[in-house]
Amino acid sequence: MPNIKPLSDLQNYAAVLSDVAMDAPVFLTENGRGRYAIMDIQEYERTQATLRLLSELAQGRRSGESEGWLSPEEVRAQLNLPAHET
Repeated sequence: MPNIKPLSDLQNYAAVLSDVAMDAPVFLTENGRGRYAIMDIQEYERTQATLRLLSELAQGRRSGESEGWLSPEEVRAQLNLPAHET
């Protein structure tokens, strides 16, 4: 269940911060509407890394669709990997 608190609870910010845990952000509301999320820094960094990865994957997909896909042999050659033996 999400941990939702009114923004006014920040007057006792230590109590609010003690409720923040990995995979359990605290959501703050203002006038009954969601306004802020407080999350563990490791969770934030993991989320940012995931977003960067998804962005790079989407860019690679667009490139493959517009410029054509590389064969496994072409990938190995670009990465200077030995040829695949069958």
